[in-house]
Amino acid sequence: MADSPKKYGHWIAGAWHQPEQGHYQITDPATEEAVGHASEGHAAEVWIAAKAARSALREWSRTDPDERAVVLERVAALVTDRAGELVPLVRAESGATTWVAQSTQVLAAAACFRLAARSARESGPVARAPQPVAAGPLAADGLIGAAAVRRPLGVVGCITSHNFPLAHLTGMVAPALAMGNTVVAKPAPQDPLGFLELGPLLKEAGVPDGVFNVVTGSGPITNEALVAHYDIDMISFFGAAAVGKRIAKSASDQLKRTSMELGGKGVAIVLEDADERALESAVLAASLNFSLHSGQVGPAPARMLVHRSLYGKVVDALVSHARSVPVGSSADHPVGVGPLISEAQRDRVEASVEEARQQGARVAVGDVRPSIKPGFWAAATVLADVTEDMTVAREGIAGPVVVVIPFDEVDEAVRIAGGAPAALHDYVFGDAAHAWQVAAKLRSGSVGVNAVMLHPETQVLRGGGPFEARAYSDFRPVVWAA
Repeated sequence: MADSPKKYGHWIAGAWHQPEQGHYQITDPATEEAVGHASEGHAAEVWIAAKAARSALREWSRTDPDERAVVLERVAALVTDRAGELVPLVRAESGATTWVAQSTQVLAAAACFRLAARSARESGPVARAPQPVAAGPLAADGLIGAAAVRRPLGVVGCITSHNFPLAHLTGMVAPALAMGNTVVAKPAPQDPLGFLELGPLLKEAGVPDGVFNVVTGSGPITNEALVAHYDIDMISFFGAAAVGKRIAKSASDQLKRTSMELGGKGVAIVLEDADERALESAVLAASLNFSLHSGQVGPAPARMLVHRSLYGKVVDALVSHARSVPVGSSADHPVGVGPLISEAQRDRVEASVEEARQQGARVAVGDVRPSIKPGFWAAATVLADVTEDMTVAREGIAGPVVVVIPFDEVDEAVRIAGGAPAALHDYVFGDAAHAWQVAAKLRSGSVGVNAVMLHPETQVLRGGGPFEARAYSDFRPVVWAA
């Protein structure tokens, strides 16, 4: 007889905390079967977690950064060692393919802790050269030395969306811990189980009780209670702009610091001078919407702006890619188009495609839903002949869909790219010097030139590196008579 799906508590103060409101089911998007059960959240449980984090802050914030680094490196090693257990769970709860669950979730989480450990070691005081200071009402003239000392912010609340629950949350939690903060994390309701499994791993690695806490819940109550609690000093959020606005309004009432990543999927601009290598890179970049987590991924450009002289060639190549990517169970295919996270998400994707069709777009491929049952499957889709006045020209679809828009002048492409409310990652493909010039005109979180990659050292959000770590700390000047 098969084991019953595991029921998880909240992870608070280094132990499982059973919920007052019971549990809710976590469903495998490929099979529609139960993977496990997460705890329903309640404001009182969020308060318990926040109090635990506040109580642990004094000790953890005063721990030597090198000691914190050693602990975080042990966490990274444990996550890597337990990948064989974590990958199947993450794959099942999120619908990710095996490759995505392993490389961009579990191993990416380990990498975040590793980078954060280095950030901790590099967080020491920054000394400034002594400067002559004129006499004033407070002191005589003389040489004044100074150092900028990095200090933690306090208790950080981390909230994220469903698409990369392990990688996104560790990208917040790891640098926050590295800087000496304590954490209360709230995973997305659809797939929190893999992240909950980190609780015992962090404890085993030597993270003191109360430093790392996780609360779950299927509704907005947990998020709202976390943002509102007076013991939370900062909110770090990854998700929809509408939710981010509500969080910002609530956080501002208590002058909490916020760090938010709200942008949508960006564009890939293919310039007239793109050679065969650049064209191939551009098509592969857009095709990530088919093969990488079914398009539920921010770095994959959902909109392609292609110079009219290359438009037909690019559309044909995208259609060929869409037809070649396997669709089916994420357990059966290491890569390919897996299921979307839920039936509601699948319906939203199909509704967006239908709206584009009604507005005049041509469905070059993907007009029939895969016949696979059960599961929440959507077809790899290419929308061609799209114009900038259509909804899909401004809003990226969180599914296996690529929108292709022709342009004649570079300024036209830049204008269309800027028509979206926000973009996480944009890309430009063409002659390198020309592409750099165009990249400078784009407004997005990052820009890739003839490449679709993220550099961990320069990621400002969710990378765990030095720039991310700064968001979770303050500089305090210390001055003295030299």
